[in-house]
Amino acid sequence: MKIGAISLAHPTLLAPLAGITNLPLRLLAKSAGCALVYTEMVSANGLVHGSVKTRQLLASVPEERPLAVQLFGGDADLLAEAARQVAAAGADIVDLNFGCAVKKILKSGSGVALMADLHNSERVLRAVRRAVAVPLTIKMRSGWEPSGSEALALGRLAQDCGVDAVALHPRTARQGFAGRADWALIARLKATLTIPVIGNGDIVSAGDAVRMLAQTGCDAVMIGRAAIGNPFIFSQVIDVLEGRAPQIPTSADRFRVMRAYAAATVAHLGETSACCMLRSQLGWFAKGLPQASQFRAAIHTIASGDEARPRIDAYEALLAQAERNT
Repeated sequence: MKIGAISLAHPTLLAPLAGITNLPLRLLAKSAGCALVYTEMVSANGLVHGSVKTRQLLASVPEERPLAVQLFGGDADLLAEAARQVAAAGADIVDLNFGCAVKKILKSGSGVALMADLHNSERVLRAVRRAVAVPLTIKMRSGWEPSGSEALALGRLAQDCGVDAVALHPRTARQGFAGRADWALIARLKATLTIPVIGNGDIVSAGDAVRMLAQTGCDAVMIGRAAIGNPFIFSQVIDVLEGRAPQIPTSADRFRVMRAYAAATVAHLGETSACCMLRSQLGWFAKGLPQASQFRAAIHTIASGDEARPRIDAYEALLAQAERNT
């Protein structure tokens, strides 16, 4: 698959997730075979006006390339300038958020609010397309009502404005993450456009990803929540696509990834900020394991990487002992 001039080895993408898809998590996804990773949402307003915290979201390393940076905002000029900045900083792809349904984002005319205003959407798309030479993509929802007509209209507009690919999460703004994603709308969008269409929504296993590709004809799948704490899903999708049984991670694999994430987060954010995040985020990697609630309680008070490591070790030892006793 190609997005503009960017060739992807596999049709697997890590979705942009606010507060989650930071550099350490993106590197885990890449190590598992994910072809393209996205930053969490970056405020165009914050970037243009010099916010240090916003600029930090652009931190990157060569090992995660190609990298897509997702911008959000409602002002065409600000988005164009922000796009120039992220392209100059080394982004391989600029992505625009047309799908976030969080209230504070909607109040600024950003995210899925843009889908209700095609005139402003066109101003945004044309301004950003003029501003950067790197590939430009958008990520959107069905819109505000379930027919999907807004998504089809925005998809056609994006293609006309020179956008290189469109990602669709086929839930409405009002649904949030409730209900079911309407994969049939992905198929309709794919039949409507000539540029690549990326499907997103309700992929919780490698089998789901392959079914979405087959049922909708989309060019690639974008995996979000199912990849949190489980980067192995990307290698499993590749296994299935290449005719192999998906490899199930061993307990040792899961704890190796957990330790790597903890160490990388401390290195990336510093001890204090990292531990605030790890108190909740290390629990992602224990999902589905026995006695996960005990582990989450044990890490709830960590204040340093030196405190995190022995608690991970103790949890691994606990599970190993339980396995020996069965």
